Amino acid sequence: MVDKHEEGFGPDIVSVVDENGVEHTFEELDRIETDAGRFIALLPIYNEAEEILDGDGELIILSVVEDEDGETYLEPIEDEELFNEIGEIFEERLADYFEFDEE
Repeated sequence: MVDKHEEGFGPDIVSVVDENGVEHTFEELDRIETDAGRFIALLPIYNEAEEILDGDGELIILSVVEDEDGETYLEPIEDEELFNEIGEIFEERLADYFEFDEE
């Protein structure tokens, strides 16, 4: 489940609860909608200095899914070709702000 917090003009912070009930916090960098669906690009937010050093700073790209009850969920993109296509779109859109490794 996704819980989005908006506080003034700061970054958009998204809290995601995983299947184990653990909450993770991310900064929402961008979102797009294509014929294939809605997608979001997130960057992990770490609370501890050690987590920052251990983190890989990897951009996380997920599909935005809404169920019948109106609840919004984020799911991994299972289709590798679609994942690569959406990843390239986000990289182009965010290239002025971030440096991406070619992996």
